[in-house]
Amino acid sequence: MSERRVLVWDLPTRLFHWILALLVVAAFVTGLQGGGLMEWHGRIGLLILGLLAFRLAWGVLGSSYARFGQFVRGPSAVVAYLRGRWHGLGHSPLAALSVLALLATLLLQALTGLVANDDIAFTGPLYELVSAAASDRLSGLHRQNAWLIGTLVGLHLCAILVYTFLRKDDLIRPMIHGYRNAPSETATSATGGGWLAFLVALSVAVAAVWIGDGGLLPPAPAPPPPGTIPTW
Repeated sequence: MSERRVLVWDLPTRLFHWILALLVVAAFVTGLQGGGLMEWHGRIGLLILGLLAFRLAWGVLGSSYARFGQFVRGPSAVVAYLRGRWHGLGHSPLAALSVLALLATLLLQALTGLVANDDIAFTGPLYELVSAAASDRLSGLHRQNAWLIGTLVGLHLCAILVYTFLRKDDLIRPMIHGYRNAPSETATSATGGGWLAFLVALSVAVAAVWIGDGGLLPPAPAPPPPGTIPTW
């Protein structure tokens, strides 16, 4: 059966994947280290929030294989895949569940981090929107969810290694250059997306970061002029 090379992963999807991977590692390192790195941990969390907002928008506006409607399927598709009766490009039905789980747990992590505290000096940019007790509860959830994310990432990496080296289905290089070989009769390159869709998704990401950083909160009161506060 003849094959041809087709584009599966568009550039925005590939950039999202690799940038998110780097930021998640950086978030783990800064969060576990704590101390003076907590400010950087917070900034990284905001960037992750922006990336997730971009991916959610791109899952609607992006090219065909990046859209949720293309790869998110029902239980019957997962069963067919497990029985070897599913053949297609992009995310498999089982991989789609992994993608959704990672996006959901990362989004939960980013949102709880906005109101979290480290019991010392760091507070999230939206800390003042919740009570101290609620912040403490969400901070605990934030710490516990980090280990769930670590577990999902570990399973994700194991699956990639199994497919790449045992099943001889390379999943790594296509996420670098975007292309895969597929049967000529069924191979279809990714369509859709484009600059307008990218700019809309990017605008969603920027808005998410701005809101998450307290852009909608009223400005803090200005400090009193020098000399107006008694020194006694």
